[in-house]
Amino acid sequence: MSSFVIESTRSGFVESVHHVSVAVVDEKGALVASAGEPERIFMWRSAAKPFQALPLVLDGAADRFGFGPRELALSCASHSSEPVHREVCAGMLKATGCEESQLACGPHTPLSQAVADELVRQGTPFTPRWSNCSGKHSGMLALAKHRGWALEGYERAGHPVQERILDEVAQWTGVPRGELRQAVDGCTAVCFGLPLTAMALSYARFGVSELEAARRLREAMWAHPELVAGTGRLCTELMTAARGVVLAKVGAEGIYSAAVPALGLGVALKVEDGDMRCSPPALLAVLRQVLERSGRRVAVPTEGLAHHLEPVQRNTRGAVTGSLRAMGRLRFS
Repeated sequence: MSSFVIESTRSGFVESVHHVSVAVVDEKGALVASAGEPERIFMWRSAAKPFQALPLVLDGAADRFGFGPRELALSCASHSSEPVHREVCAGMLKATGCEESQLACGPHTPLSQAVADELVRQGTPFTPRWSNCSGKHSGMLALAKHRGWALEGYERAGHPVQERILDEVAQWTGVPRGELRQAVDGCTAVCFGLPLTAMALSYARFGVSELEAARRLREAMWAHPELVAGTGRLCTELMTAARGVVLAKVGAEGIYSAAVPALGLGVALKVEDGDMRCSPPALLAVLRQVLERSGRRVAVPTEGLAHHLEPVQRNTRGAVTGSLRAMGRLRFS
């Protein structure tokens, strides 16, 4: 079993080691590279969002309500609650005639520390629009309204919205409906448990699909990476630097998924202890090894990404105390 880890250092000492499981799969389902336990079942969490958004486009709801690339990008987002994110969400709700109170996602502290700090300074109460998943939920409400399904309970297992999404996830991952684990996500919607290899397969397929809905969502994420995550975050900065080369989406608890369309590859990884600090350097290290091994002239510009590749750690005075660094090699098939 190939060992791939993220080391956390402090003053030159390795203080902690975070093991990472990785699957790199081609569009036909062949395992190209791996580490750890690529067949182990993990929760996909927010890395599933592009596939949860597909029915919105496929079923005609996006066109009916005039959702363009910005709205589609936010439907796939785990955003930082910046003003632009809240603005696009509000526009989606207005277009569908829905109210913010109908969003089943609860509010939470913004993922952006700067936005969270500003909230504290201003004493601003935050509402469901501030949830990093409010774009996904707005899209789910739009699908329910378009199909004439009940708006109440749209986020729950068994509701037609979630059944429709379940069909889509099964199709793209190749995992039969009955074998997909279903659980409750942090935003109250359904999330899915499946092998890393199946997550990677879905992204490999998504990256090269000629299906119009997949193309529209891909292009929306590349056109508006600032809406998919936010200022200073890897999804946004990687897709800005490697627009059209890499499509990436983070998930909670140390999950990351990505597509490299030019190579026909999908990537899925899980930091096994769920440490979210470790997933950005893990993804960049995996991409670097895969691209180097491919021998193809496909490159991810690294300018501006160094702070994700080996993030520094600071103490309460802001002094650097160590860093996170990827160690180990993938096993190539």
